[in-house]
Amino acid sequence: MDNATEVFQPLQVDDPTLVAGYRLAARLGAGGMGRVYLSHTRGGRPVAIKVVRPELADDPDFRRRFRREIKAARRVRGAYTAELIDADAEGAPPWLATLYVSGPSLAEAVARHGPLPVPAVLWLMAGVAEALQAIHGAGIVHRDLKPSNVLLAADGPRVIDFGISLASDATSHTATGAAIGTPSFMAPEQASAGEVTAASDVFALGQTAAFAALGEPLYGDGPAVNVLYRIVHSEPDLSLLPEQLRPVVARCLAADPEERVTPAEVVAWCRQRLGRDADAGAGPSVWREVAGPEVTVPPPLPDPTPVHTLPLLARPQPAGTDARRSRRRSTALVTGAVVTAGALLLAGLAGLAWTVKDANDRLGHRNAAGPSASGPAASARSSASSPAPAATSGAGGRTPGSSEPSRTASAPPQAVPYPFQWLDEKNSLDIEEPVERKDRKGDIRFVCGATCALESDTSVLAMVYGKPGAGLDSCRIALERPEGRRLPLAAAAAGSEICVKHPSGDIALLVIQVKSTALPKSGSSFVTADMTVWRAA
Repeated sequence: MDNATEVFQPLQVDDPTLVAGYRLAARLGAGGMGRVYLSHTRGGRPVAIKVVRPELADDPDFRRRFRREIKAARRVRGAYTAELIDADAEGAPPWLATLYVSGPSLAEAVARHGPLPVPAVLWLMAGVAEALQAIHGAGIVHRDLKPSNVLLAADGPRVIDFGISLASDATSHTATGAAIGTPSFMAPEQASAGEVTAASDVFALGQTAAFAALGEPLYGDGPAVNVLYRIVHSEPDLSLLPEQLRPVVARCLAADPEERVTPAEVVAWCRQRLGRDADAGAGPSVWREVAGPEVTVPPPLPDPTPVHTLPLLARPQPAGTDARRSRRRSTALVTGAVVTAGALLLAGLAGLAWTVKDANDRLGHRNAAGPSASGPAASARSSASSPAPAATSGAGGRTPGSSEPSRTASAPPQAVPYPFQWLDEKNSLDIEEPVERKDRKGDIRFVCGATCALESDTSVLAMVYGKPGAGLDSCRIALERPEGRRLPLAAAAAGSEICVKHPSGDIALLVIQVKSTALPKSGSSFVTADMTVWRAA
């Protein structure tokens, strides 16, 4: 990439510095699931550490999904996938580590340089198809193949992120029957919550190749519901694609999964079109042109240097020390011991006298104040106060005998996750449990008139701007200047973060997943979001 600072961002105050023995060197990115950091193995190999948000880690469904991701990644090995190095689904929080791939994603490369030339698209399709062979060979369906999940390394593409992958022999439906994936790159059967198979990944491969050649999604942009409708009910327009690519993309995008080309056939077709370049290994030169100069990865951080205290060594004495020096030293030692003992005796007598005086003073205070509680609590209060004359106030202006403020620190607010929340014009959400309401009397409502918005009668709302990955501190800052009780959603998109403050002191964070507001007056608009609530924050 053009600038290492775009890739490797410094750690922030709320970032950990160590995860399961891995020292974190930089932040690589963040999203609704968690944050990704750069670290290194003991041997110095760079790795990407994905750390799950703590509030999501407490959700059993999410932890089950993360455990499935780890299991899938362990089964996949291939030249065009990022190898899993280490993971712990039961950690606090859960995390996984894969080999770090130096290079931009396909989405970033296209955004920076525009559509790829035909040879690069052919190399891309061949590499991703080979990765799918490895994934499917392990009995896994990726289910979320898209440009941001394809990294352009110096020697070819890498397919990453098995976050919603599914074993081929397991059911493809979620608990609610909803489709899971990225709308613009779903297959028709996936968009309609039907059976998802390896052929669904091939459809996504065709869409990803078309995006690389066109610089935009083949089925267009816009609200997710509109894109999904086009995928399910319309034929793709391939006329804008370069002519050399149309046959293989058309085979990938066949409406009937049984008629789609296989990954092995894609590899063979692309190699045939690349001709001698394929046999000569010309791929790396193509990737250097597309991905730009390789970024220098920061070196591993050194382990903290332990502080060692040097032992005190006796000063060597010259040989031949006479008896008089020995006698002088013995006399000095005896004299010092006598003086020390005398000092200790005087100090002990003085301490005893002060203790008796202090006890009498406290007894007088207690008698003057009336009966008091006894036992450990009273003893602790007594030991915490400083001796002072009874008739005067202390240096800090505090009258002796007055109680000190409690030193017990309050526990930090606990984050409670509520994933997969649906908001339309018939329901609402409460900040306090139970959060889901079938009526419009909740704290957060979705409304659509000329435009769509979130509104509340009880709470104030604020959009979080800047880098993704907001937490409690980010919401506190955003809510210092809230946007009122109504927040228009015109500027919101998937991944947008909205903070809500309830009069009870609870603070909620909504992370938008899907926004469908193209027809605001139709009654079919909605938003879905993951919600996290910090109680009494």
